[in-house]
Amino acid sequence: MNEAITHLKVPVKPEEKDVCLGPDGSVAHVTRALRMISGRWKLPILFRLFADPSMRTSQLLRDIPGISQKMLTQHLRELENDGLVLKIDFQRQPPHVEYRLTDAGHGLLPILISVREFSRRHGDI
Repeated sequence: MNEAITHLKVPVKPEEKDVCLGPDGSVAHVTRALRMISGRWKLPILFRLFADPSMRTSQLLRDIPGISQKMLTQHLRELENDGLVLKIDFQRQPPHVEYRLTDAGHGLLPILISVREFSRRHGDI
């Protein structure tokens, strides 16, 4: 067999492969985390909420140039469903709603800062 397949050249025990490639492995967890923050507007929303602990929809619309109300609402809903953002409804008239990061959302900050630093160091790749 003259094929250059990595897994044929490097012997790996099946249980070691599962740690990385299994349904609860590293790849699955990283893929899930990346899905949570993928989308054109999710990172700008998260970074605004890192800067201000609580923001209303109208403030987010003003602070994020180019985002539409529809896309802001959609991405906030997705971030809320993923447990990164908390929606606070004050049950008042006129409606008063604010968004805040959850503990999981705050936990992303050091990771995103590390990714930023990686990009700065390796931007010429």
